[in-house]
Amino acid sequence: MTTRGAGVEIGPAELTDGADLWRLARDAGDLDVNSPYSYLLWCRDFAGTTAVARDASGRAVGFVTGYLRPDAPGTLFVWQVAVDGSHRGTGVAGALLDALSARVAAEHGPVRLEATVTPGNVASDRLFRSYARRHGATVTREVLFPSAAFPDTPDAGGGHEPEVLYRIAPAA
Repeated sequence: MTTRGAGVEIGPAELTDGADLWRLARDAGDLDVNSPYSYLLWCRDFAGTTAVARDASGRAVGFVTGYLRPDAPGTLFVWQVAVDGSHRGTGVAGALLDALSARVAAEHGPVRLEATVTPGNVASDRLFRSYARRHGATVTREVLFPSAAFPDTPDAGGGHEPEVLYRIAPAA
């Protein structure tokens, strides 16, 4: 299922999108970037729970990766969201999230959304709160992984911020 929103076409991931997803994640500057191989696998194994935004030329300009939690049926965990710098602030991330959650709900029934956000990630906080408002949902937050749970690695700058779990569910 392909949808249009924010001046882009949004559809499921294709195997050939792996390199673009890796590039977008790397260029985002604030994501934990996985190996290029992992993005290829993601596009193969989780294409149904991934959305890719393409511009008029067909170039990938944004993505949302996610998966259905095996131990929590009906819960879509959003893994990463990235939008090319040339499309930031245009609503692409929100359109991606809306399209992905609608597609997953159409295929699997109503879904709750989960995602983790570091305290300093204002853009992601706004994205998920805005999503909740648009969908008449509530947001609850709690620390899922404290800083101490992460290894102290040089590439993490000597530490990792805690990851706060956002749970977005329809208002009761």
